[in-house]
Amino acid sequence: MQNQVQKETVLAEDMMRADLYSLLGSLLFAAPNETVLQNLNSLTGDGTEMGQAFGALSQLATATDAATARREYDDLFIGMGRGELLPYASYYLTGFLNEKPLAKLRNTMKQFGIARSDDVKEPEDHIGSLFEMMSGLITGRYGSPVGISDQRKFFSTHIEPWAGHFFKDLEAAQNSRLYQPVGAVGRLFVEIETDAFSME
Repeated sequence: MQNQVQKETVLAEDMMRADLYSLLGSLLFAAPNETVLQNLNSLTGDGTEMGQAFGALSQLATATDAATARREYDDLFIGMGRGELLPYASYYLTGFLNEKPLAKLRNTMKQFGIARSDDVKEPEDHIGSLFEMMSGLITGRYGSPVGISDQRKFFSTHIEPWAGHFFKDLEAAQNSRLYQPVGAVGRLFVEIETDAFSME
């Protein structure tokens, strides 16, 4: 079923949520290049746990070049045969790749009119893809912005059951340096979204 929500202006707070989903999605789906690292340099933080994580990410991005970031990304997610972490819903929920969570996600994608890009080889249940989809649902990238109930359903079905665990693993991973605060930001953001959706 195609999204039937009428086109509307996305609220500023929802745009901020979408931007954070998009930022995390891009960092998790590919190693940051010099431009992305420079953009991360400009992040600022405050005294909150989330603010401290943003501050740490900014400092590390300042001290990291693209080649170093690429090596860290490869060690974490690609490796020789496989990386330290496998960032897929199917793996986290079943212990295997390409399992029922992926099939369920593909059905949801059809409902929202989300098509897999021809140049993407990764299974769709990659954490980076899921965060990009969530951003697109909020902003209307796939037609019109979806309502909060549909956002909650997508999040509770495809992200909440495993993403917090993944981000904790990313924080603690042996090869995490630049990605340690990415893990912290992701963990905290998932907690915030979980709490917010529970109040809807």
